[in-house]
Amino acid sequence: MSIADYKQGLGEHGKDTKLNLSNLFGNVDTSGMTPTQFYGTALSLVYSIGDQELIDAVKAEAEGKIEDNVDGAAKLAATLMAMNNVYYRFLHLCTDKQFAKLPAGLRMNGMANPGVDKADFELYSLAVSALNGCGMCIDSHVGVLLKHNISAQVIQASIKLAAVLNAAATAKRIA
Repeated sequence: MSIADYKQGLGEHGKDTKLNLSNLFGNVDTSGMTPTQFYGTALSLVYSIGDQELIDAVKAEAEGKIEDNVDGAAKLAATLMAMNNVYYRFLHLCTDKQFAKLPAGLRMNGMANPGVDKADFELYSLAVSALNGCGMCIDSHVGVLLKHNISAQVIQASIKLAAVLNAAATAKRIA
């Protein structure tokens, strides 16, 4: 299944989403992102979203454009952010700040050696954090990305991917 195939199941209510998917996946070269950044981010997002058909479509689009390590790093970003986004969103939103003073005690060893360039992994993590609505994590990842000289265009492109892939899964679910 390709993105083109996936779009066919989005219904009339998904018309704009279909156009946005075509625009994003048809213009990877002009996104400012490398293929590793684009497809790694997209894979991280679809693993987080959990729509198997969308996972299959993005994997098909990425085939031959990325190394196997990118898929593993995307799975790692999705998994670690599933944990971190819940925990740090709680710390951020809780008005009782005593919890922020306690050690998290959560293992995140994979972040030290994710199998891809650190900036690329941060980009994957940022997009998933935006998808999951963790403001504290978003700020942290943006800060790291800017220190790695990742452009605002690339950061924005990762968030567009999050928005459009989330819309695609939603359109498919309610078709």
